[in-house]
Amino acid sequence: MGYTNDIDSAKDMVQETFIIVWKNLDRFRNESSHGTWIYRIAVNNCLRHIEKEKKFEKSDMPKVIAEEIYDDKFDDKVKFLYKCISELNESERIIISLVLEAMPQSQIASIIGLSEVNVRVRIHRIKEKLANKFKTNEQF
Repeated sequence: MGYTNDIDSAKDMVQETFIIVWKNLDRFRNESSHGTWIYRIAVNNCLRHIEKEKKFEKSDMPKVIAEEIYDDKFDDKVKFLYKCISELNESERIIISLVLEAMPQSQIASIIGLSEVNVRVRIHRIKEKLANKFKTNEQF
């Protein structure tokens, strides 16, 4: 959801990811955990999907989450959080999405290709950005 803001597209990308994983199981080199490998495939798949949409629509990733998708499922704070996440740059969205999935920082570092220290710093900065958006929004 952090990549598309559309529940149907997110489900499609999950399905595509597992098809790619299934087709490439023989290429897994045991250089990382299966989970890290699958997350890397998922991130790459999402990024390819976004690039295809950009070329097709010639527009940026949607900045506002479709309210009608979330009305019954999430409260206003969660909707606002996902809206704020969708406004982050690509690498920040990837990192915070992995944090929200409870991915250990060491795995995030290996997926993103950064040091653990750099990942910790970026997570801290992303959280500060999001907190500031909540502080400046009068509703919360």
